[in-house]
Amino acid sequence: MTKETVVNDHEHNENHLITERREKLAKIRESKPVAFPNHFRKDTDAKQLHQEMEGLDREALKEKSKIVKMAGRIVAKRLFGKGGFVSLRDQTGDIQIFVNTGLIGPEAFEEFKTWDIGDIIAVEGEVSRSDKGELTVRANQLILLTKSLRPLPDKFHGLTDVEARYRQRYLDLIMNESSRETFRKRNLILRTIRNFMDEWGFEEVETPMMHPIPGGANAQPFVTHHNALDMEFYLRIAPELYLKRLIVGGMERVYEVNRNFRNEGVSTRHNPEFTMMEWYWAYADYKDMMDMTEAMMREIALKVNGSTEVPYQGYTLDFGKPSLRMTVQESILKYCEEAKDYDLDTREGVAALADLYHIKYQESDCWGKILMEIFDEKVEENLMQPTFITGYPLAVSPLARKNDENPLITDRFEYFIGGREVGNGYSELNDAEDQHERFISQVADKESGDDEAMHYDKDFVTALEYGMPPTGGEGIGIDRLVMIFTDSASIRDVLLFPHMRMRD
Repeated sequence: MTKETVVNDHEHNENHLITERREKLAKIRESKPVAFPNHFRKDTDAKQLHQEMEGLDREALKEKSKIVKMAGRIVAKRLFGKGGFVSLRDQTGDIQIFVNTGLIGPEAFEEFKTWDIGDIIAVEGEVSRSDKGELTVRANQLILLTKSLRPLPDKFHGLTDVEARYRQRYLDLIMNESSRETFRKRNLILRTIRNFMDEWGFEEVETPMMHPIPGGANAQPFVTHHNALDMEFYLRIAPELYLKRLIVGGMERVYEVNRNFRNEGVSTRHNPEFTMMEWYWAYADYKDMMDMTEAMMREIALKVNGSTEVPYQGYTLDFGKPSLRMTVQESILKYCEEAKDYDLDTREGVAALADLYHIKYQESDCWGKILMEIFDEKVEENLMQPTFITGYPLAVSPLARKNDENPLITDRFEYFIGGREVGNGYSELNDAEDQHERFISQVADKESGDDEAMHYDKDFVTALEYGMPPTGGEGIGIDRLVMIFTDSASIRDVLLFPHMRMRD
């Protein structure tokens, strides 16, 4: 039997089941005044009930005589004679429901027998335990709230096809507890971050998502058109330049949890629409930002995993001790054995090392850009434990403050966990004339064919001319952070609705 035959048979069987369910719904519409009632209100959920009744045996529950109202989806159903069991699933978990004619009457039981797996029902009944000791609600009232017209995936195999899980996230959440847990943890991570920022005295703000000039990162933007103003706007690639305007305005500690859009590739690490958290702290520098990041990561690890040691893809990440800290050049020397034979302070030296590793670069590329090509190719994937890389070249850091001792590098770091960049921070450039010159350089790069180079933002330079205090800033990718703390291999696992190519 060919794969095509199996697919066709499956579609035929599914269509047959859908037809049967539509016929059942038609009968419900004929026999009841309301086919989809909305009068029932639940008073407990599965997790709450399991916790409340933990340790109580059948006799203790009988004495307690607790009546509950619950609602959820039928995910399993077993009938025998004049009785049966249903596994009811709500957002917190599963609970067993016992049904028989003695409790709800023969007419209601006959109706119950026609219900299907996937139907959403309401139940009222007394809490007990089955003969096998499983917590059970003995139904004295059952109501069909929503008729499911499509069958759920096979209960033994669930929704295991990865692409189907991403395309039909609603089915993934119904069938897979691990997926529901991932998104619960995502919410917990965001709450933990917000509480942490509140405790550190930061104010949460909102800045525009449509920009007349794209800025704040080296990235290619999405373009849209505003009809009333008859002008092009760019979907936000970063909130940085707006948040720093707020620092100029006297808001000394600000942060934003924001959606960004970058018109780039799609992979296990990249989604064109993603969540960032950026914050700016007046009278602080990049070293303060690194210390703050370490404290934040410890807090998240403890809140989400209950320990500062976090499992990730076969590794144990340790957020309880200080993160590794080294410069770009130090990291290349550590992970590239041949690098010790080359002068990493000169363009000739880094170009020769890149040639040795067959790393491509442009003839017009300066020392800093070639150095970063080597780092990206040979170092990044090795940075499994939490690591701060510092000493980034000026050429790839158009918004960061120059280092006082070495003007070829900036007071900037990137934060790596699990072999990928999670955060980017620096001592902010607050010299308006220096920023003007760097924007001019970026414009020249763009005119030379660099689509990701920045535009010149005149209003931002004007803001700096009014004076911005010394400031530290950082952005952390929330999606990648959730990957780490949920042990997820792909960014699509932590996005409810990842972007995918449309099917015909």
